[in-house]
Amino acid sequence: MTRSKVGANDVDALTDAVLTASRLLVAVSARSLAATEETLTLPQFRMLVVLDSRGTMKLSSLAELLDVNPSTVTRMVDRLVATGMIARQANPATRREVVTELTDEGRRVVRSVTRRRRAAIGRIVAKMPERERRGLVEALSAFTEAGSEPAVTAADLGWI
Repeated sequence: MTRSKVGANDVDALTDAVLTASRLLVAVSARSLAATEETLTLPQFRMLVVLDSRGTMKLSSLAELLDVNPSTVTRMVDRLVATGMIARQANPATRREVVTELTDEGRRVVRSVTRRRRAAIGRIVAKMPERERRGLVEALSAFTEAGSEPAVTAADLGWI
């Protein structure tokens, strides 16, 4: 399917296909997360991934990126500080705001879960016929760019 031929019905079909694929990806994520010795929810893991990919952040910015209330972020941060995966401190620039950052332990968990997810997704992709894989990188890259998700890099996997 070329971009010039995408119409309203194609958008509906693509939306349904992405929704179905997202169920598979959530299942892969949940299994990868469950394989760690840590007790984390998917939203907590998402917070770790956001901090890993974007660096130190104010709580308000983190709440906005996660599309949750600031009070929800505060509770999540409290739990993750207690596990040693996130550090919280006063913003050195203003001292009135609180910023959070990933600790080495948080980074280790993100790398471990991401490696498991990558391996599981690789097994699924390998089962696809080669002709079906063509164009998938471009389509998924466009999809993640439209959703403002930073691309996974070798650094995300702890390879550099």
